[in-house]
This record gives sequence, C-alpha cells and structure tokens, in this order.
Amino acid sequence: MSRIEIKIGGFGGQGVIMAGMIIGRAASIYEGKDATLTQSFGPEARGGSCSGQVVVNTDRNLYPMVTHPDILVVMSQPAYLKFIPEVKSGGLILYESELVKPQNHSEGLTAYGIPATKFAEELGRKMVLNIIMVGFFTALSDVCSEESMRKAVENSVPRGTERLNLSAFNRGFSYGRDLVK
Repeated sequence: MSRIEIKIGGFGGQGVIMAGMIIGRAASIYEGKDATLTQSFGPEARGGSCSGQVVVNTDRNLYPMVTHPDILVVMSQPAYLKFIPEVKSGGLILYESELVKPQNHSEGLTAYGIPATKFAEELGRKMVLNIIMVGFFTALSDVCSEESMRKAVENSVPRGTERLNLSAFNRGFSYGRDLVK
C-alpha cells in the first residue's frame, strides 16, 4: 500500500465524519502512516448529505483530496448515487444494506452490504451505526489493523460509551469476517 483513497458518505447525523476521523487516527497515530481528512456538508447539518474523505499513505501525502476512491463506504442511497461514479476500477464498496440498494455500478467493483442500522438497534443505540461500519471496513480492507482501529474507536468516542462502541465495532468486524470466509 502506498496511497489509499477512502470516501465515506451518508446523511448528516449518521457519524460520517467521526468514522473518517477514526480511520485517520488509526492510520496516523497507531500505525505511523500519513493520513488526511477532508469533509463536506450539505446546506443542512442533520439530515443533509455529508461526506468524509480520508487519504492514507505510507509515504507523505502531497495531495490531501480524494479524486477516485479506492474504497467507498456509504450509509444512504443519495450518497451511493452521488459517489459511485467516482470509484476507481477494482474498487471496494461497503454499504448499509437496509438504506442502500446498489445499482448501476461498473464491473470490476466489489460490493459488500451489512444491515448496520438493524445491528445498531439491537445494541440499543442507533447512533453506533457508523462504528459498525468502521468494524465492517476494518474486516474487509487492509488499510489498518484490527488492533489499531479498536484503539482509535476507544479513544475517539465520548467517555462512558467505549464499551457500547467497541461492541458495535465487534459486530461489524465479525459480520465482515464471516462474509469473506
């Protein structure tokens, strides 16, 4: 790996930016890679479209913007429709399967879905949808190790919610591992 471009998309309030921050933290602080995060919000804060773009590099990032993501993580249909044309040939798409219905993506892309909202509700907090997606991302990509991502989750979430968020991470990670067995 030298440079990997990741785009995370969804609605404001789904934790899109937090997911990007966790990936960037795991890569930079716990693995010594160079990572940058840029973000974009629609005109509304909660409910509008939102995206986080993370560039992870084993060398220095000379350009922090995502142009053609290697990995697309989406938690809403509008985000899927908006960002799917940008994904690099051979790219990976990870999507929330209850909110996103993949369509019209080009051949050569690999797509995996997870019912993250359902899993979050089973854990008692719909707000951990993003952490479930981070676990899923970790299981299906080789951007960062499981250990680094766990540390980043634990050190990024509000105090007192670490156990819940690590349970959410584990749920997404396990689901992803089972998919590729």
